Amino acid sequence: MAKEKKAPRPRAQTPKGFRDYFGTEVTERAHMLHTIAGVYHRYGFEALESSAVETVEALGKFLPDVDRPNEGVFAWEDDDDGWVALRYDLTAPLARVYAQHRNDLPTPYRRYAMGPVWRNEKPGPGRFRQFYQCDADTVGAPSVAADAEICAMLSDTLEEVGIPRGDYLVRVNNRKVLNGVLETMGLSDDAQQQAVLRTIDKFDKVGESGVRELLGKGRLDASGAYIDGVGLSDDQAAPVLAFLTSKGADAAATLANLRAAIGGSAIGAEGVDELEQIATLLDAGGYGSSRIEIDPSVVRGLGYYTGPVFEAELTFEILDEKGRKRQFGSVSGGGRYDDLVKRFTGQSVPATGVSIGVDRLLAALRAKGRIGGTAQGPVVVTVMDKDRMADYQSMVAELRNNGIRAEVYLGNPKNFGNQLKYADKRESPVAVIEGGDEKARGVVQIKDLILGAKLAQSASLEEWKERPSQYEVTRDQLVAKVREILSQWA
Repeated sequence: MAKEKKAPRPRAQTPKGFRDYFGTEVTERAHMLHTIAGVYHRYGFEALESSAVETVEALGKFLPDVDRPNEGVFAWEDDDDGWVALRYDLTAPLARVYAQHRNDLPTPYRRYAMGPVWRNEKPGPGRFRQFYQCDADTVGAPSVAADAEICAMLSDTLEEVGIPRGDYLVRVNNRKVLNGVLETMGLSDDAQQQAVLRTIDKFDKVGESGVRELLGKGRLDASGAYIDGVGLSDDQAAPVLAFLTSKGADAAATLANLRAAIGGSAIGAEGVDELEQIATLLDAGGYGSSRIEIDPSVVRGLGYYTGPVFEAELTFEILDEKGRKRQFGSVSGGGRYDDLVKRFTGQSVPATGVSIGVDRLLAALRAKGRIGGTAQGPVVVTVMDKDRMADYQSMVAELRNNGIRAEVYLGNPKNFGNQLKYADKRESPVAVIEGGDEKARGVVQIKDLILGAKLAQSASLEEWKERPSQYEVTRDQLVAKVREILSQWA
């Protein structure tokens, strides 16, 4: 009888586009989420936690990556609900929640939500298929005062998490203005309109001349490849270029330039009026152009925005993987989406909101050295006699009950050196030692591991004597001595 072939062992690796997060990273994210939630809560928003899985019909098709399987989402067929998918953002689920529970919710409904989202996109450096978002939305408020409030809250949030004024800018535009420009151009073909929108979105990268070429016949990119253009005439392209270059020295100048760019378009004029109202409200709240400004170059990628759109950009420079200076870029975006709930109810429901990319914001703070480094580990109570485990558990319980993070070493206690190596790997600040002799005398040894490491690097014999890194105290002084050492390194 042939011997049964064993199945190969699974490969221990994360799928492409995903990653694992360890101690400090998880702690920093949790702290940031708590901080952001505090700002949202202060503004009167309530928490909501919705399902990570939605029906494909409820999610809709709004992602631009239509060439990926399932048009950019992770989807599968369910016996009861047909095709379902992991949520790709937190806004589409909100539309479903509001439509489902609208009779029980206040109007306007102000909610915030935080959690992972998934996109079946092509992964790349710093681009993952699972990432955290942190959203706040107002549903049922038609006034652009709701949009202005979201922008103000976004500004406050960035400052609260550690991005000072001068290092960020919230930029505001309006899709109605853009629609007015398209109307002035006389474009009726939807595919051509989408091509124009994609070209406008490249303005920051290729500039006015690049956009002019891409709206026309095309251009050579930096690699030498030729990119086909939209095929517009110079006259057709003129309103787009006027729109993109309409930013003036202040909001009033920008608005005047936008009115010229939209010509006689009624929808465009409505959009400019809304931007003017937003600028007035923000100015009244003390949010000047150094924090929030009107910027016609902002074009959000998702297809459901209907009015004001906004984006938060970090303006400081960082070094890329090749050591070149570049601006960090966008960490947040949002806008008004008055037709999203209508998909479920048949009735238009005004809504506006913002989403913060938590992982990008954390990366920005690390790049500036405002978070990061190594988190302090727990106090380690070493085990000198495995038969006295109850004594060690009593010590660690006493430390924990006094608010000190601590653990008993639970590996093989035979080699004491390995216990100290473990404490070093955990970045532990203190080790507690009680052998048989210490137990008999009613004392414990407290080893300051941080000071010990510093002295080991550079200290002379005299310094060792002057600054001992290990102390003997009575058992009842355990907590006090540990707390004293920890306070030196806080």
